[in-house]
Amino acid sequence: MFDYSLDFKNINFREHPELYRVGKGEQGVLLVEPYKSEILPYWRFKTPEIAKESSEKIYQMFFEYLEEDDFVGADMARKFLQMGYTRSRRYANHKSGRKYKTNPQKETCQEAQMKARKDILPNEVDPVKAESAAIFKEKWMQAKTNENYLQLLAKHKQMYER
Repeated sequence: MFDYSLDFKNINFREHPELYRVGKGEQGVLLVEPYKSEILPYWRFKTPEIAKESSEKIYQMFFEYLEEDDFVGADMARKFLQMGYTRSRRYANHKSGRKYKTNPQKETCQEAQMKARKDILPNEVDPVKAESAAIFKEKWMQAKTNENYLQLLAKHKQMYER
């Protein structure tokens, strides 16, 4: 489980990989340093051309982290590829980028959050963003099934996430 209670502003996860937890999906993608600052400048998906350049650069970084046996870096690159897919899919389905009429995360009680999650805006298909999503998805799938990555993932979980 991803630990949101950590002092992310002051932890260098390259120096302290034992503090890193994989979590679910994209958890921590915009928190874990120095990786966020290294990868985020390359994360773009506005057009398929930009998405292709971005996903290839992040995928290259994924391999650089793997070559250094830096699991946290590789996992963060994988998360950015996943986020490239999910965010461009969101914009492909909702031009504004907003899925819900009201933000469920801003609701204070669980009942209101559940109601807000059911109040989904209608889809407005954007084929350009859909193509961007497909580009990121391909790289994300390649990263998450990479044999070296899977070995480092298993090793990290065995050492630190018992």
